[in-house]
Amino acid sequence: MNTTAPTVIARLITDEATAKAIADQLSELFEPEELAASAFELPDADALPTSVPRPSRQNTPREGAMGTLLPDSDCPWQAELYFGEAPDRDAIRDLVANIVGAKAAAALTFEEVAAQDWIATSLDGMKPVDAGRFTVHGAHSRSTLKPNRFNIEIEAALAFGTGHHGTTRGCLLHLDSVLKRRKPRNIVDIGSGTGVLAFAAAMALKDVVLAGELDPDSVVIARENARLNRVGTFVRPVVAAGLQHPMLRATRAYDLVFANILARPLKMLAPEIARATAPSGELILSGLLIRDVPGVLAKYRAFGFHLARRVHLEGWASLILKRGGTKSRHTQYGYA
Repeated sequence: MNTTAPTVIARLITDEATAKAIADQLSELFEPEELAASAFELPDADALPTSVPRPSRQNTPREGAMGTLLPDSDCPWQAELYFGEAPDRDAIRDLVANIVGAKAAAALTFEEVAAQDWIATSLDGMKPVDAGRFTVHGAHSRSTLKPNRFNIEIEAALAFGTGHHGTTRGCLLHLDSVLKRRKPRNIVDIGSGTGVLAFAAAMALKDVVLAGELDPDSVVIARENARLNRVGTFVRPVVAAGLQHPMLRATRAYDLVFANILARPLKMLAPEIARATAPSGELILSGLLIRDVPGVLAKYRAFGFHLARRVHLEGWASLILKRGGTKSRHTQYGYA
């Protein structure tokens, strides 16, 4: 597609999960040269017209085309669809209605814009996210990156946005704290998605990081992202449920285990993770609503783990659990 050709932009202001669902699902229905989709938080919600409804906060995860969508922020989000050629507007509205319902889809607006770099325009709302010494960003932000940081680039067309979630940010903050006191050798990322956590560990340690993900498409994306971030020789993504892959099972003493998944699978995987963790190993767990923490902790305490640190971000909890040694009073950090 000619990126400077006139185009049509469709926009809908809604909640976070819905905006992401629209972007994800319509991206799957069109070729990249036909459509670019993005979803982002509106930076100045107070400036919106009073006619625009404010979304209510969602309390449970929702399923999107690329997997489980995390709970919404309190601020409005906007889904934007950039078409290379004039679309059938009624057909697009019907597709959106299949996701959000006819009443909400009626608020979808269309605008024809003059020639411009529409790919860059679609990324305007996506800003780099810092977490400790790590920054997650898109290609459009390369010129703004700070030196002496671990910069993780996630291609927007593939899966940008992963690093913007409180769960991933919490895990990166925990990883940063772990690396300040030790250098784990054997590392695995369970439910690795597009690979952000595995990339972060590989960049910082210059060592092999294994990654297992149930969704084959996400594994393909992770491999592409690994090459993009020059950690392709270190990060080894495979399709796996939990640790059920020969490569992941070959290591029986992981020093550090990431599992950024939901509470139920975290509980189900507790015996398997415990068996694979070294006597002095640590777990970085997330994907937990704050109310889920006691149940998950109880499950892992049965296998000799104790809570060392927790971070709250956007209603989600991220935990560091340690095995062995003396149980210490955990440190809690709360963030908006």
